Amino acid sequence: MNGASHALLITATIGAAMAVVAACGGGDADSAAEQAVLIEQGKQVFRFDTFGDEAQWTDALRMHEVISAAVDPVTALSVGLKVDADALPTAVVDGIRNGSISLTSPATTIALLKLNAVVGLKGTVESVNGVDRLARVGITCALCHSTVDNSFAPGIGKRLDGWANRDLNPGAIIALSPAVDAATKTALNSWGKGKFDPRHNVDGISKPVVIPPAYGLDGIHGVTYTGDGKDLAYWNRYVAVVEMGGQGSFAEPRLNLNITNGTQDLVSNKLPALQAYQLSLKAPVPPTGSFDAVAALRGKAVFEGAGKCVSCHSGPLFTDANARLHSPSASMAEPESQSYASRSATKQYRTTPLKGVWQHAPYFHDGSAATLEDVGQIYSDKMSLGLSSGQIADVAQYLKSL
Repeated sequence: MNGASHALLITATIGAAMAVVAACGGGDADSAAEQAVLIEQGKQVFRFDTFGDEAQWTDALRMHEVISAAVDPVTALSVGLKVDADALPTAVVDGIRNGSISLTSPATTIALLKLNAVVGLKGTVESVNGVDRLARVGITCALCHSTVDNSFAPGIGKRLDGWANRDLNPGAIIALSPAVDAATKTALNSWGKGKFDPRHNVDGISKPVVIPPAYGLDGIHGVTYTGDGKDLAYWNRYVAVVEMGGQGSFAEPRLNLNITNGTQDLVSNKLPALQAYQLSLKAPVPPTGSFDAVAALRGKAVFEGAGKCVSCHSGPLFTDANARLHSPSASMAEPESQSYASRSATKQYRTTPLKGVWQHAPYFHDGSAATLEDVGQIYSDKMSLGLSSGQIADVAQYLKSL
């Protein structure tokens, strides 16, 4: 989708919202209409805005050179990049299906970037002597926090915003940069798919966490694994500036961190809309037939009783994050002396909300539990609960129903 298309879409949304206001006579409708406009603006930011991070991904890392020389669609899909099928013209769809469009040519990747079809990548494509050339490239929020439904082919389908892209291998992608030294490449390549260390470029330690979903966060204050900020704007600013390399500033006195990129702020005025869109993303409901309903009822009783799960996974949000954080000693995943939390501003962990938990394996912040059954067994062992294998299996079915 190009800039003109974005403007037309936003204009259409504003027109529809104003129609609602007129029909309802203002009042609450005014507020609803304004919120609808803000959410649509945030959607465009989430999907397509780089915050000017081309300065990092093009000027510093030279990823446009890497893509032009060696990243064909097959390679791109193999490292977890996704393609938005809705952005593909009929001729391109037909060409992919009949084989007339090569999926082993970097030129096809450039063509897809020109169409804004690669989820989370934003390319500037210029024509030089009739040949398209990738001049600049940046990334957006959607790179890590969107995937597709594979309705066209594996890795190609309709966008699923807010879903963690657990197929993505950010470390391997960054390691392709000719500007990265050998030691850093080794660290990046050790992360594996679905994991990213959002503090590695700050403290030099390599201890990645699984990419979290960005849905189901409405009403939750501590939105990160360590609850560093009280709202999404805090973490969005951190990621936009410190990780994506966007043009703006981020300061965190608790970490003695004060970073400014560039001479203009391309982040701050977009944060309200971005947060509004993210908070509009609901956790996905479990697919029909994906869990045993009878076992889930038994599991609910264990969850609320012998499993003691509700002591932390409480309330309709299944988290006590709004009330408290927890010491690393309470972590199910790692020794306290080696905690990821020790690198954070709070030095603690928040309780992860459970809505949509069926969708984003592996579990715990470090991905050390492959299945929900593994989660239950680890909890039972560490907390000396003595749960039977049957009880653990039932709790897993209950979690799959959330």
